Amino acid sequence: MSIFVGIDGGGSKTSCVIGDEKSVLGVGTGAGSNVVRAGEHRARESLGAAIRQACAAANVSPARIEKTCLGIAGGARPEIAEVVRRLLSEFVSGEIEVVGDMVIAMESAFGSGPGVIVIAGTGSIAYGRNSKGEIARAGGWGFAISDEGSGHWIGRSAVAASMRLYDETGAENMSLLASIMKSWGVTTREQMVVAANATPPPDFAALLPAILFAANAGDATARAVLTRAGAELAALAKIVIGRLFGDAESVPVAVSGGVFLNCELVRRVFYDRLPGERPQVLPNATPVDPAKGALELARKRARS
Repeated sequence: MSIFVGIDGGGSKTSCVIGDEKSVLGVGTGAGSNVVRAGEHRARESLGAAIRQACAAANVSPARIEKTCLGIAGGARPEIAEVVRRLLSEFVSGEIEVVGDMVIAMESAFGSGPGVIVIAGTGSIAYGRNSKGEIARAGGWGFAISDEGSGHWIGRSAVAASMRLYDETGAENMSLLASIMKSWGVTTREQMVVAANATPPPDFAALLPAILFAANAGDATARAVLTRAGAELAALAKIVIGRLFGDAESVPVAVSGGVFLNCELVRRVFYDRLPGERPQVLPNATPVDPAKGALELARKRARS
């Protein structure tokens, strides 16, 4: 029995799935393993933890692994792929393939067929393929200049919006500001400002649960940030749809990532904004699991 591994190396979470030719045998998770954001040491720890957990759940020795496929932001860049392959070789045997995170998400959502996947995790990107095999992308150029609607973007936008509201009204006792301060372990607005402007910068994406808590409590600023996030992600999808699909074509659209998975408001705004210009959009409202796409790619590559 051949054993395959699929890994989604996210910025905040690593997901590992082990399977044979047909079935999933075990899963494991770890912290973020994006080497650009986490560094090699943390990425190694996260990958090792996820792989060991999945192997234990499947009762499979890493020595039996025939093929591993890992998707990660920046995986198409040779220098990133080489580092990741080197780290993975410490934990798995067999052939290792490193691809972009959008590739494994596309595989999970559409197989080899056409469609548009929008990923919103720590970062964000829209990626699509039409029936001719043509591909296009929008966004995903890094948190400093892009990644609209991502966890990082939401966190930074929420902090900025809180400070703008303070400038305008002097209000400090809003639930969003309190949630952010609690998440960062600070007790004053001044301490929050220092944390937000630290070098290296803080993990803005880690603020997402605090922002969701405030939004669910009715905080208007938090809800406005999440609403804009959904609109920004829809705008990325529309760019890709416009470049790949004619008016007569139907466009399957799927989503992936922690923002979509955890925030119903972002999902609703995203899908509400798409049919306005493209009524032929065929939405899949359930976020897909990219790690399973990576597993399927490992199986396909081994058969080819």
